[in-house]
Amino acid sequence: MTLNFRKTGTGKPLVILHGLFGSADNWMSIAKGLEENYTLYLLDQRNHGDSPHSDTWNYKAMAADLKEFMEAEGLQKASFLGHSMGGKTVMKFALTYPEMVEKLVVADIAPRPYPVHHQTILEALNAVDTKSLSSRKEAEDKLAEYIPERGIRQFLLKNLTRKEGAFEWKINLPIITKQIENVGEEITADKPFVGPALFMGGANSDYIKSSDKEEIATLFPDNHIIHIKNTGHWLHAEQPEAVIATLKTFLGS
Repeated sequence: MTLNFRKTGTGKPLVILHGLFGSADNWMSIAKGLEENYTLYLLDQRNHGDSPHSDTWNYKAMAADLKEFMEAEGLQKASFLGHSMGGKTVMKFALTYPEMVEKLVVADIAPRPYPVHHQTILEALNAVDTKSLSSRKEAEDKLAEYIPERGIRQFLLKNLTRKEGAFEWKINLPIITKQIENVGEEITADKPFVGPALFMGGANSDYIKSSDKEEIATLFPDNHIIHIKNTGHWLHAEQPEAVIATLKTFLGS
């Protein structure tokens, strides 16, 4: 699958993957802070953003998408950063194609399985009748019946687009709804990834727990785990300067 992506900056290649319901745009502010030292590739994962839709949606397929992207761009090796779902994708990629990974950064996710916890968001998105929708405000009003947090609603509404006068979701909502369990599946491997790996969590988030250290060490023995102060799961949006500084220190110039 040919993924949509944005490219910016100069220097060593760094590939960035967003999380569930997200897109490449989510990490543009971080990319701007790194573009003097790195060539950044911000990808839309399958069934997200402007990338193609597919009935196959799992980490094996998404890791294969990354390999295809690397080959198409003529990149033999790069560093990778993935947030949440994107973090699991880059973990799977590093464990499957280790020769293509320089350094690995996993943002606020661990390899362990996670229970489904996006049902309310999926109910809200599916409650929006895009065929009869007349405005974005109407869509937000419907989402507000399920989601009180305006910031989350605004994030989700980035997926709403208009084509030929009609609204539609950029994400492949039917497949994501049907296969939502896949996003929380455990990342496993027969052999570890022995390259440098940074696990960067939010101090106010419980996505990376102390109990995850053993499993992380088994799969990624050369690991470093840190937590960014005063941040939750959306650490790149809440503390962008701290995230950029951490990335520069770990990745080098």
